[in-house]
Amino acid sequence: MGELRGRFAPSPSGRMHLGNLFSALLAWLSVRSAGGTMVLRMEDLDPDRCRKEYAVQLAEDLRWLGLDWDEGYEKGGPHGPYSQSERTGLYADAFRKLDGMGLIYPCFCTRAERLAASAPHRSDGQTVYGGKCRYLPDEERSRLGKLRRPAWRLTVPDQDIGFTDKLQGACQENLLRDCGDFIVRRSDGVYAYQLAVVYDDGAMKINQVVRGRDLLDSTPRQLYLYELLGLTPPEFCHVPLLLAPDGRRLSKREQDLDMGALRQRFTPEQLTGLLAFWAGQLDRPEPVSPAELAMDFHWAKVPTEDITVNLG
Repeated sequence: MGELRGRFAPSPSGRMHLGNLFSALLAWLSVRSAGGTMVLRMEDLDPDRCRKEYAVQLAEDLRWLGLDWDEGYEKGGPHGPYSQSERTGLYADAFRKLDGMGLIYPCFCTRAERLAASAPHRSDGQTVYGGKCRYLPDEERSRLGKLRRPAWRLTVPDQDIGFTDKLQGACQENLLRDCGDFIVRRSDGVYAYQLAVVYDDGAMKINQVVRGRDLLDSTPRQLYLYELLGLTPPEFCHVPLLLAPDGRRLSKREQDLDMGALRQRFTPEQLTGLLAFWAGQLDRPEPVSPAELAMDFHWAKVPTEDITVNLG
């Protein structure tokens, strides 16, 4: 694999919470323990949710915790720019490449129509798009195009795509049955996460992606995009999620244990010690710096199942 190139790619849509920090720390430890390069990228494509002041605060919070980076936001580097809002022209090129292959089509369904036309819900609660707009005749597409702006979907094959996750093991998904044709550009013109993240990780030569287990199901469709765009996929490490005592996943929307509250309550070393304990790197929570942890980091110690946290 050569030199390890990892990344942390948060969305600056609010203050980071404890779950974000958990993924950031593990990504950082994996890179630093291997003497690799750490990249910080801002995934700020959504203009309705992402703000520059959140990105500035996010970078400052990472520095407070002791998680530095070698390349990316505020630092620059050979693969910039490192904010997705500045990379839309690159995504447009990728979009045109898919269009040239005849693999994308306009979807005029509203959210309610998409849900109604979806295949039965998967066990995890996600819906599978049934392909209603894939087979629309040209004249119907022309008519609907005068009424509303479409989203654009990528046609997926009836194909099993498997991979081995560094933490979760062997995983497999049938693209047609388990996810269906998925959106690569929204109706407002914003390029979708799946397309942007694949293009960015490929173009930035990221060869290890550490992220939450909630994104495990995204990986097969991303591997499909890597293949179509001629990009080399990274190794994936999907880490457990941190859950509130009632079983909820920690969320920015509800300001669960965000950095504002955490910085008032803990020193950087105390907070790192808690995260390291949950990550299996310490036998008990005790103050420690990320640099100290990196000297003895082991993926084999990281749990695979989600972790319930209660700070009292």
